[in-house]
Amino acid sequence: MEEHFLSAVGNTSGSGPGKEERQKWREIKLIKQLEKNQQNLEKEKKMCETEGRIAQGRQYTVSVALPGSIMDNAQSPELRTYLAGQIARACSIFCVDEIVVFDEIGEVSRSVEGNFEGVGKKGQACVQLARILQYLECPQYLRRSFFPKHPDLQFAGLLNPLDSPHHVRIDEESEYREGVVLDRPTKPGRGSFVNCGMRKEVQIDKQLQAGLRVTVQLCEDKEEQKVQKGVVVSPEHPRTERGFYWGYKVRLAACLSAVFTECPYKDGYDLSIGTSERGSSVETVSLPKFRHAVIVFGGLKGLEYSVEGDQTLDISEPSIIFNHYLNTCPNQGSRTIRTEEAILISMATLKPRLQAAAQNVED
Repeated sequence: MEEHFLSAVGNTSGSGPGKEERQKWREIKLIKQLEKNQQNLEKEKKMCETEGRIAQGRQYTVSVALPGSIMDNAQSPELRTYLAGQIARACSIFCVDEIVVFDEIGEVSRSVEGNFEGVGKKGQACVQLARILQYLECPQYLRRSFFPKHPDLQFAGLLNPLDSPHHVRIDEESEYREGVVLDRPTKPGRGSFVNCGMRKEVQIDKQLQAGLRVTVQLCEDKEEQKVQKGVVVSPEHPRTERGFYWGYKVRLAACLSAVFTECPYKDGYDLSIGTSERGSSVETVSLPKFRHAVIVFGGLKGLEYSVEGDQTLDISEPSIIFNHYLNTCPNQGSRTIRTEEAILISMATLKPRLQAAAQNVED
């Protein structure tokens, strides 16, 4: 009994063959586990790379078109400004890439030059709405560079911010930033300096005219570098390459038909949706695959009034010009749904359907 106990103690204390075998077995098991972990990591990496090649950001776009006359229904400058802010917030929440403001009754200016002169002044409501939408889309640190004091923007500072991904805070890390080219001399071939809302200016790879708004992809900031470097990219680059929502563009259209004929995309909108209480129920619709969709909203008198006021359209039924003419709020409890309400209701209903249809788009 005593000999057996001493023998066991001797084996656990040092050089017995049992301990060596157990140690060797543990090492073999550990090596196999490491090899298995490495194989799993490589497999996950390949899957991520494959998914990245397939997705490559968001390739499709969604546009919203609405009449500027909705501003005429507001009773004061403060309420007009607030209404424009509601439109901007709704479109940003649902990642709208373009807002088209069209005139229901006649020709409108193609730029935002001019002033809103009050209810009944033809076209100027469109101008004011477009200007406020542009102002809110612009990151706060750039507004002083692009928006001097203007009567249309008198109350814009009181509006709720969009807080979109491209409204990057000063110490926030971001791969992309919006900036304005500075009037700062540089040596030939050294590019320009840009204010991107950071504590230090960014030196870009191109020599550009001062005052231009640019989208900058920041390079990795190395400690030994005295200047932050960046590369100028297309404004669509954050969306198409990374899938980021990067704000909306604003376009003015002289009439409803100009929404389609002046589309900035090469092949136009391949999916158009009109919204009306006289349309088909949205619950019954199945959207086809698309690249560029536009959702059109009417004003106080609906899309029928917009069609009547368009001199180039020789039709009486609005549904003819759309792929789908939908009622996005069946059995509504109010006689009327305001345009700013219709945008929220319609986009909340249509967004999952748009995403499902867009997943079928071939790169």
